[in-house]
Amino acid sequence: MSGTFVGMPSFPKAAHEAVGNTTLRANLRHATHTIRDKRAKAVAELDDWAALREAGRQIKDHTLRHLDTYLGQLEEAVTAAGGIVHWATDADEANRIVTRLVKDTGESEVVKVKSMATQEIGLNEALEAEGIHAYETDLAELIVQLGHDRPSHILVPAIHRNRGEIRDIFTNEMSEWGRPAPEGLTDTPAELAEAARLHLREKFLRAKVGISGANFMVAETGTLVVVESEGNGRMCLTLPETLISVVGIEKIVPTWRDLEVFLQTLPRSSTAERMNPYTSMWTGTTDTETADGPRVFHLVLIDNGRTDTLADEVGRQALRCIRCSACLNVCPVYERAGGHAYGSVYPGPIGAILSPQLRGTTSEIDASLPYASSLCGACYEVCPVAIDIPEVLVHLRERVVQGGPATRQGNRVVLKPAKGHAAERAAMRAAGWAFAHPGALRAGQRVASRTRRFHPRTLPGPGRAWSATRDLPQVPAEPFRDWWQRTHGKKESGK
Repeated sequence: MSGTFVGMPSFPKAAHEAVGNTTLRANLRHATHTIRDKRAKAVAELDDWAALREAGRQIKDHTLRHLDTYLGQLEEAVTAAGGIVHWATDADEANRIVTRLVKDTGESEVVKVKSMATQEIGLNEALEAEGIHAYETDLAELIVQLGHDRPSHILVPAIHRNRGEIRDIFTNEMSEWGRPAPEGLTDTPAELAEAARLHLREKFLRAKVGISGANFMVAETGTLVVVESEGNGRMCLTLPETLISVVGIEKIVPTWRDLEVFLQTLPRSSTAERMNPYTSMWTGTTDTETADGPRVFHLVLIDNGRTDTLADEVGRQALRCIRCSACLNVCPVYERAGGHAYGSVYPGPIGAILSPQLRGTTSEIDASLPYASSLCGACYEVCPVAIDIPEVLVHLRERVVQGGPATRQGNRVVLKPAKGHAAERAAMRAAGWAFAHPGALRAGQRVASRTRRFHPRTLPGPGRAWSATRDLPQVPAEPFRDWWQRTHGKKESGK
């Protein structure tokens, strides 16, 4: 993935700093609780939600098993409709392709639809290095860009900002990017939205090149789909003469019939709406100046670690993700730490399993992400495609601690254990040996029960970080095995 977040500390360090920011925590708590409550009501309206969830899981799994076939079908369909397909192995190649395509138009400005894929590869920074200005047009992305900030949420990138902060950003920064904020701007939502609308309108009308991602790609027709709530995406997709869409290879669905499932589950899981206010679909190009849509269309399909992730039988389910952000809104860890602590454009529970697979676990931040969870399972319960995030987290923790076989850049390699986990490896080996020797386990339990009055209230060494904020569970006066034998053993033997 992109080096945009290189230099971030590990998650524990970043989270420790974040939880001390009371304004951030208040913003996150208010926003996530509001979204999750609305989502629960929207989902409860559908009697067949469980069936839709299962259908989404099966469609995604089927597509991933036959990804090569459907990608080939997609390329043929896009080409037949007048589009041009490009393939990018990694972020650098994708950035080179997009930069060249923009330069070929002779333009030095582009307008952008909100896109996680372009953030993942660091496209804005790559374009800026070549003298091309990329303007974000999603309201939240605009706030992040004007504030020289980073997104902290998949759906609401500026969730960490309150209205007063947004007003200050608009007042201080808009004039440097184009039309300035109106005089006397207040923090009322209507005024803030109007300021953004006026600021962006001139960019929409001037831009000759648009850049987007896509929520879905339909293999049978070569159709791309963008769902949004503001209408800025449709402006970017229909007004520019040239459209460049940068999409991960996993965003494909085989047929229009398959798409119908996700057009029900995505809006309810993300914005708690029955359907998205704007669902834009385009197939290829238009050949007249009066028709909506681009006259030149490029589709850049990026791998950037996705094929490596697909090779992992446990971890590949992360590629089902439809970027709804439901897991973030119910996660107690995200609610307190915020998105920046994850050091990736993919924060929250899905980021904790997706980023270490796309980028590997060699860096300090990526090795720490699988531990950014309490394993409470709330993320799995709300996921509209049934990604078992806790299962993948435990799987990745094992990889970090033990090392082992993995696929990196298409090659099968053996990873070394990450540094700093020697004590954890020793503890797991000791536990494994004890569970494999029932006699030793029974003796250890008895010793622990009989010496419990001498047990410390806090753990020594590295364990102190855990017990400093938690009460250690008290060892029972009698092991369960002994209690069961004393209370039930004679009865059962009498039978």
